[in-house]
Amino acid sequence: MTIEFGDSIDEAVSARVIALDRDLKDDPFAGITETVPTYRSLLVFYDPAIVAGADLAKRLEARAAATKASNETLARHFTVPVCYQGADALDLQAVAAERAMSADEVIALHTGATFRVFMIGFAPGFAYLGGLPEALATPRLAEPRQHVPAGAVGIGGRQAAINSLPGPSGWRYIGRTPLRLFDAGRGEPAFFRAGDVIRFAAVSPAEMADLDRRADLGEAIVEAQPPW
Repeated sequence: MTIEFGDSIDEAVSARVIALDRDLKDDPFAGITETVPTYRSLLVFYDPAIVAGADLAKRLEARAAATKASNETLARHFTVPVCYQGADALDLQAVAAERAMSADEVIALHTGATFRVFMIGFAPGFAYLGGLPEALATPRLAEPRQHVPAGAVGIGGRQAAINSLPGPSGWRYIGRTPLRLFDAGRGEPAFFRAGDVIRFAAVSPAEMADLDRRADLGEAIVEAQPPW
């Protein structure tokens, strides 16, 4: 069952989606088995042997109306290291050329912005981000690549993203983070949650290599910070 809150990518809509998601996780109805927040809606899985769909719909509608998007203070804040150099910056030069700016200007805009995790999807742990500066909005590739590494930091139109697993993609990737976005062995396999707030920080190739090594050893290289 899907509860829709709007038809656009909007922080206020996202806040309502996340508020209901958290409310149902804290105080679920009998029969609800899982909830999945998206950009503008909340997907609710339920067991029809426990609760009838029509009854659940009415109760969800009432809960959504009563739930205020007031728990944004629960949002976690992270500074995510990104290497914007060498093989990690697959499309940086092309994006800079298309936007008529230098690579340093692209990096400055990207690291100067604050991004919101709107949803996790496409692949386990894949983070869809809002907050991309309009000046960096760039169409996706006409022909997708067949292999993009995990941790690739991308741009797709007016959206941004971080790739969680290796695979094909048409997004424009301007850097890579050593952060492991998905690990099935963790208590919470997806690193980010919808509603998290992110800033990116540039690191050198040498720093990236050290962070990659530490991440491979299972060290926590990024931790939640006090709200900015």
